[in-house]
Amino acid sequence: MLAGFEETIDTWLREDARRARKQRHTAKRVFDRLVAEHGFSGSYSPVQRHVKRFHTRHRRPGEGYAELVWPAGSAQVDFGQAEAIIAGVRQLLHILVITFPFSNMRFVQAYRGETAECVCHGLRTIFEHIGAAPRQLVFDNATGVGWRTGEEVVESKLFSAFKLHYRAQARYCKPNSGNEKGNVENAVGFLRRNFMVPEPEAESMAGLNEVLLARCEELATATHWRKGLAIGELFSEDIAASMELPGVGFDPVRYESRRADKTGNVLIDGNTYAAGPSMHSRDLTVGLRHDKVEILDEQAEPVITFNRVFGKQSKTVFEPATLLPLLERKPGSWSHSPLRELVPDPVRDWLDTARSPDRRRLFNAVDAAAGSAGFDAAVQAAETLIRRGDAPDAAGLGMLARRIANGAEPDVSGVDLGVYDNLVATAGEPA
Repeated sequence: MLAGFEETIDTWLREDARRARKQRHTAKRVFDRLVAEHGFSGSYSPVQRHVKRFHTRHRRPGEGYAELVWPAGSAQVDFGQAEAIIAGVRQLLHILVITFPFSNMRFVQAYRGETAECVCHGLRTIFEHIGAAPRQLVFDNATGVGWRTGEEVVESKLFSAFKLHYRAQARYCKPNSGNEKGNVENAVGFLRRNFMVPEPEAESMAGLNEVLLARCEELATATHWRKGLAIGELFSEDIAASMELPGVGFDPVRYESRRADKTGNVLIDGNTYAAGPSMHSRDLTVGLRHDKVEILDEQAEPVITFNRVFGKQSKTVFEPATLLPLLERKPGSWSHSPLRELVPDPVRDWLDTARSPDRRRLFNAVDAAAGSAGFDAAVQAAETLIRRGDAPDAAGLGMLARRIANGAEPDVSGVDLGVYDNLVATAGEPA
């Protein structure tokens, strides 16, 4: 029971009116203070009920949320998270959700991050899918394109250019004001429950996003929960109120300058990418896309492209073939090369025990074959030759690598050598 403690609690709660909202008493904090400061020996439940009754009695007229009316042609944007299986690997993805509150039409695209490049790529995909660009886009502070502090709004340069390209306006919600974009917040949960359970499977992110768009189109046949009309019919008003697309789509890429270190590595968003030993100590340009990292030289000529890594990765991101020329020149560095972990055991064992001249010849042969057949096919060809007991020389390795790359690897299993016995037996007979 609370007998004798009600006035103490009410005093604390009335004093909260002068405090910042995030530093006011919770029911748990009231209970803890009663125990520590007043020797309260009762349970938590009556304290919780009393605090709830106090707040109910003392609500001010301006409290609560106003119902917001959204005109046709407006959209809300937000991110959520969900798991999917891409190429057999379970991954936690960031799902970009775009909703049109007027019609309640919803679209979703999946990405590995929440960067401005991801947002701009997703919006462009949706715009081109529906054939129009909304006049107004509403974001919160967590979508990677901009943020609001008080009345000040700071936008990323990439998204500012995106807006100008499509002539759209953007508005950012006040922090902790999710009601300002409640339509998209509800849609994040709805789409996750209905599209991502069980976890969707696809061979690529692009394939998954095609499936997600197709499923979004199915929503148009449903009836609006309040207006009693088909969502597709209402969405046609959204499209009519939106703007025509420009003749050319926006290219969502962000360019930055980087100087490669003495090994040819560059640091991008906290991760190390290997541009290649020949790029050491040079001033390079990196192009950041939603899925790729492009490295360009001083003349803006492409050097190499990587799959973009999101989050922190301890190992250097590199293209194996770029290390082969250096290993040709310095075969002794093989023991500590990151390439060593990527080749199959027969090739690794052969190189571990080979003399430097033999290592150099194999690196040269794989490098030459990789240029026409690809690194994986070249290494597979080297493995095949080593397993056979043949010397992995340049001529034989290159020819085999090209056959492997074209899907024509010779099948050497189960070969019947008896035919040669017959030839030997008949060789001495008179013609």
